[in-house]
Amino acid sequence: MLTTTATVLAGLIGVGIILIGFRFLLRPQASAADFGGRPMAEAGAPWLWVKGVRDITSGLVIFVVLLSGDRELLGWLMLACSFTPFGDAAIVLRGGGTRIAAYAVHAGTALVACAIALVLLLA
Repeated sequence: MLTTTATVLAGLIGVGIILIGFRFLLRPQASAADFGGRPMAEAGAPWLWVKGVRDITSGLVIFVVLLSGDRELLGWLMLACSFTPFGDAAIVLRGGGTRIAAYAVHAGTALVACAIALVLLLA
């Protein structure tokens, strides 16, 4: 039951990160503000599109592993993927963004990914 819950949560993270990626492609300025950093000039939109593509790719990779049915591999992938939101938290803090976004959103997501990984790897 616990591994099923962890697997479903991994899938939800995959869906969520894909949706966030599409939002960065379609509404880069609003997405940047929600990321927790400072507003970016319109000329910075291509960098925000890069983030959108990265997020979509990350979500798709989760689904590829989910389709393989290999829960141990999914656990290792979720552990590896936790690096991105931990890095995002550091970027927000270093860039003068809000602590709430850094800790509650980014670090929180990273910790959830680590918890999912532990459940999948120890089950």
